[in-house]
This record gives sequence, structure tokens and C-alpha cells, in this order.
Amino acid sequence: MSCKSTKVAPSVDFDHSCSDSVEYLTLNFGPFETVHRWRRLPPCDEFVGARRSKHTVVAYRDAIYVFGGDNGKNMLNDLLRFDVKDCSWCRAFTTGTPPAPRYHHSAVVYGSSMFVFGGYTGDIYSNSNLKNKNDLFEYKFATGQWTEWKVEGSLPVARSAHGATVYSDKLWIFAGYDGNARLNDMWTISLQDREHACWEEIDQSGEIPPSCCNFPVAVCRDKMFVFSGQSGAKITNNLFQFEFQGHMWTRIPTEHLLRGSPPPPQRRYGHTMVAFDRHLYVFGGAADNTLPNELHCYDVDSQTWEVIQPSHDSEMPSGRLFHAAAVILDAMYIFGGTVDNNVRSGEMYRFQFSCYPKCTLHEDYGKLWENRQFCDVEFILGESEERVLGHIAIVTARCQWLRKKILQARDRQRQKTKQESSEDEGAAGGSKDMPAGNRPSGTQPLLEVSIREAEAQPFEVLMQFLYTDKIQYPRRGHVQDVLLIMDVYKLALSFKLSRLEQLCVQYIEASVDLQNVLSVCENANKLQLDQLKEHCLNFVVKESHFNQVIMTKEFEHLSTPLIVEIVRRKQQPPPRVYSDQPVDIGTSLVQDMKAYLEGSGFEFCDIILLLDGHPRPAHKAILAARSSYFEAMFRSFMPVDGQVNISIGEMVPSKQAFESMLRYIYYGDVNMPPEDSLYLFAAPYYYGFSNNRLQAYCKQNLEMNVTVENVLQILEAADKTQALDMKKHCLHIIVHQFIKVSKLPNLRSLSQLLLLDIIESLATHISDKQCAEMCSDI
Repeated sequence: MSCKSTKVAPSVDFDHSCSDSVEYLTLNFGPFETVHRWRRLPPCDEFVGARRSKHTVVAYRDAIYVFGGDNGKNMLNDLLRFDVKDCSWCRAFTTGTPPAPRYHHSAVVYGSSMFVFGGYTGDIYSNSNLKNKNDLFEYKFATGQWTEWKVEGSLPVARSAHGATVYSDKLWIFAGYDGNARLNDMWTISLQDREHACWEEIDQSGEIPPSCCNFPVAVCRDKMFVFSGQSGAKITNNLFQFEFQGHMWTRIPTEHLLRGSPPPPQRRYGHTMVAFDRHLYVFGGAADNTLPNELHCYDVDSQTWEVIQPSHDSEMPSGRLFHAAAVILDAMYIFGGTVDNNVRSGEMYRFQFSCYPKCTLHEDYGKLWENRQFCDVEFILGESEERVLGHIAIVTARCQWLRKKILQARDRQRQKTKQESSEDEGAAGGSKDMPAGNRPSGTQPLLEVSIREAEAQPFEVLMQFLYTDKIQYPRRGHVQDVLLIMDVYKLALSFKLSRLEQLCVQYIEASVDLQNVLSVCENANKLQLDQLKEHCLNFVVKESHFNQVIMTKEFEHLSTPLIVEIVRRKQQPPPRVYSDQPVDIGTSLVQDMKAYLEGSGFEFCDIILLLDGHPRPAHKAILAARSSYFEAMFRSFMPVDGQVNISIGEMVPSKQAFESMLRYIYYGDVNMPPEDSLYLFAAPYYYGFSNNRLQAYCKQNLEMNVTVENVLQILEAADKTQALDMKKHCLHIIVHQFIKVSKLPNLRSLSQLLLLDIIESLATHISDKQCAEMCSDI
């Protein structure tokens, strides 16, 4: 299997023309950069351009273009160019009349031009002629020509510190500051035809962000994202997304982020945000009188935040605000900004992204739940005895309460089977049938588990959580959704699922509003959910809510004891009780599946994997969920003896590499010794994993981690897997570090053929004199 040479761990495409018995494995190592590494590049010299902040940065081909800003004394309108290949600065060639000196403007790239809109102009030194602009300029990279677009018709109000982006051949402008007030309007103009271009105000809908300025925008997956910014008393750390097609805004909820999981960045302004692959990266800004320098990353698919840990050899930028950022290929470039003591910066930094395919663990288990393939347990629920199918492996890994129920049901089933076998033997005159425990698993009947305290709908939501670590967020205005989550919460308490408890509480509390608070309060009272009832009562008696709530029809029909409780609470609020007890947030899907693989799931194994004749018990449902190879095998021709031989093509991996693969299958782990990476490089193709995430990590692991200490183990793995370029790379290291390698104990355990390969390489690369010197040293 071959893949193109790229920097960083690549997004490697599968070569489906390869046969299963690939003769050679080619990795094509090329130049690469350490993932998540910050590098300080040459700063801008004063004779080229001033240090600055409140400027703009755009990327075009292999260069970064910096326009405008202020140097602390004057506004600027020079255009600087930084060549990312040569790491050199110069003034960009320009002709024509450039925009007036300005800052807090916007700049975007469309086609082979840069477009600059608006900003703040005037003389900040003398504090004269200061005003916002709504002009639009085009700079052609090919000719250096500046041209102002004269647009007829209605125009956006003049503004600065706004957001701007390009989508579908149009420039989109959002919010900003007009000199008197912050804005949250949106305008767009086509950049295709200058002669017929006109501004159009967009009729926005949904959860429109509050009026704001000094915020960044970024486009990812055909949506525009806005994070935080200056909005006066309304400043938050909310992330909003805008759908270009329907002009609809949505606030992205954070209620699914449990305590203990990485929170969103704190509220801030003057920061940057760029998009790369499926991620948004937020850096810098002023956050409550501090200048943080962590890099925050938001995954658009999983809707989760994390703080990126920089590589150990990073040269980190200090915290700053009003800097600017752009992306070229797989790296982010940050220039300038205001650092401590109001000093302007002329520094340029480069950050190396990682572009690993996403982890599909939760999605794969979610599909197993949706498809209901290979189910081996049937839950009989409530008085109506509705039936819900599931998988013993997932359920027993995630919920101890249900695990106990399943074990009890299994014991009853075995007793019943044993009794029936005895009766059959008596009727058949003592002939013996196959014991139930040794039957091929394909003939096993569904295990029936009765749960009287659970109704089907909330139980199915709970099951969805067990498989995915998620439940569906209640739809705005749908009180039935909230009441359903309350039933799920009641089950979570009964089943002792701490993580689901927290998730339900956060979802319900975030969904309580003036329209549904009384319904939720009454239901919480009925279900004896005291924490939620307390939240609702506090919501009702809040000064800004009370009069509106008691004037509703729902209040008239509220039960008398609840009305009395609300009135008394309004008259005499109870003292606030603060608890410093840590909240139990339970265990995650990853943690539970890790423990299951490491031993807690042993008694539920239903398949034997044979590695070179050595058995390794495993779980069919888990293997089928994560691998289309196993899914097809178990669906079409399940082995009669319940045993499967393990190989990758014609190659049998080492025991250590096989365990690394199982860790990836069960809980998505990609950490492994480099020698395992060679065995598993082709595994995503052979076993049909959802994507090639494992392969990308394997390649990067090999690029980064071949050392003198492990080179012999990797040489052995390379020889066994026929990875000829890696074998050559290892021999190269051995030859050039032979004095150190010769002292490694593993050298004496190498095969005779590999030792001959080393001797041959030494003979090729070392002269007679060097050989004599080396022998004398040894």
C-alpha cells in the first residue's frame, strides 16, 4: 500500500487496488514537522514595516500579507509580504491609491484579490478626523493594483471591529461598532461582477448573537462561526453558528460538556479564530484582564473543546490581543498584536496543525445500536412489557446495575436449559446433547431481562447514552422533550449512572424557561427529583420572572401545595447552601471500554481470536461495530467453533501489536510503540475500519520515534512486514550509530539474516580505516 509523502501525519487514502497479500509496504518518508509545534519565525524588521496591532492578515499562495493597523502612535496603510518558504519579509508592490490609514478593518481573499472593508480612520496622535468607514477596496496580487469599488444603492452603516468572510462568491459582513453603538446586522455583496455589485442586508433568524465587536469569524463545513467578543454586559463565551443557506443562527449548546471535561475558552475579545479541517482554533485575546496564550480547539463534529498541548520543543508566543492569523496548507501563522504593557509586536509565529482523521468510536457503537445487528439480549420493560433489543457487551461494560440484572437472567436461563437437558436425556434413554455453554454462539437464544421500573421511551434514550455517551438535546419550545429527559434522569438515578445523571440535569436546567418552568416543576415534584424542583422554584421566584409566571394559565392549574411553596419561597427565600463536595461525573465510554478489555468483560466473551495458535477471548458485537471485516464474517459465516485466526493479509502481527489493535478497536487508543505501528499500518484497510485514523497515527509514530534505543525492534518488525523503506531507514541509523547500537542486548537476539544485513550495510558505508578504528573501540 502506498501513500503520498506529506508533512505531518497524513490523511492517507486507501489503495483498494492492493491485494490482501501486499508484497511491499511503502511509507515514503519525506520532510515533516512536529505536530502541535510553535515556531518563532523572523520578526518584521522596522525598516520593512512597523510593529503593529489591529491590522489584518490574509494568506495567498505561499505568502502572508499584512495590511494597516496602528503602531501605537499612528494608523498605517502599508502592505507587507512574508514569504513562508523563504521566511523573509518585504514590502509588497503596490500601485494606485490605497485605502486611507486605518485599523479594526477587515480583509479577505477572493480569487486572486484581497478585499479590504471599513475600519477606523483618522489621526489618533492628534485625535482629529476620527471616523468609521464603509468603503470597499480591492488589491490584485498579480499587478499590485489598488482599486476602490464605488457601489450604488444602500450601504452598510460605517463600522470597525466587525467580522468578515467570503462564501459562495460573496463578501459577508457581520456586526461591529459604528462609533456610538455595537451592531449585529449582516450585509453581503457579490465579488464576481464589480459593475453590477450592490450591497444587500440579510434578514437573519434564529438565536442571533448579541450586538458585538472585536470578535473573529471563521467558516467551517459551510457554516460561519462567531466566538465571544465585546458585547458590554452581555459578553459571554458562547459559540454561534450561521447557516448561509437559510440565514439561520444557532447558539451551540455547552450543556453536554460535563464537569471535568474541557470547558470552552473563557469570554474574551481581540482574539483570533481560524478553521482547519473539522476544527476551529482560538488564540489569545483579552480575557477578564488577562492575556492568555493557550490554544483552544473546537471539534465541529463532536461539539467539544480542548486545550492543545504544544510539543515539548515549541517556542510559544506570549499572550496578546488585536493580533491577526491566517492558514497556509497545514499551518497557522500569527503576526503582531498588543502584548504586555501596551507594546506592539512585530513577531511572526507558525503553529503546525495535526490532521488526523476523527475518532469514530462513538459513531461506530451508535450505528450498532441503530442497526440492532448481532443483538443477544432483549429487555422486557414496564407493565406493558414492551421489548427493546441490545448487546450484552456494551450494556455490561457501561452499567453495573444492568450487568447484575443480565447475570441473574443468564443464571436463570442456564438453570432452565440444564433442567430441559436432563428431561431430554431421560426421555431419550440417557443420550447426551451438547451442553448449552459449548453451543456455537450463533444458536444461542436471546437472553430475556425483565425491568419493571422502566418504560420503553426513556429506556431507549438511556441505551443510546450507553452506546454513544450522548443523548439528544431537548428542542427549544418542546416541553415534552424536557419531560422525557426527566424520566431518563429518574432511570439514571435508579441505575446509578452518574454521568447520565449530570447530563440530564444540565440539559433540563438549561432548557427551563418561562413557558415550561411550571410543567417541569410539577413533574419534578411528582417524580421526587428534588434537585430539579429546587432549580425550578428558584427560577420562578427570580425578580425578573415572578410576575410573568404567576400571570400564566398554567399557574392557575398548579397544585395547591406547589403554589404555597412558591409563595413562601418568594416571601422568605431559603439560605443558600454551598457544597464543596466533588461531583461524581461517572465514567466515560472510553474509560468503560478500556476496563472491559482489560478484564472486567472477560465473563461475557463470546468469540475466541487465535493469534499464532494462542487464544484471546473477545466480544463479537464490539468487533463487528468497529470492523466491517468482522461484521461481514459474523453476519455471513460465523465459525462453528467460535474461533477466528488473526492476520493482516498474510502477515501475523506480534502479540504486542495485536493488543495495540484491540485497544484501538475497543476504545480508540492510538498510543503504541513504534514497532507496533509497522504491523498495524495496513490494518485499517484489511479490517475495514471506518477511516484511516490508525494508519495516520502509525505513520506519524514511525516518523517521529525511531531512536537508537528501539531501532533493532523496528528493524525486526520492518523485516517481517516487508516495509523495505523502513528497514533501509533502520539500517542507516544502525550504521551511523553502530558503536551505541553494538552495546544493545537485543543485537544478540537478531536472526542470522538480519545480522548479515547489518554487516553488509556496514561494509557498504564504512571504509577499511573506519572499520579498524571501530573494531579497536569495541
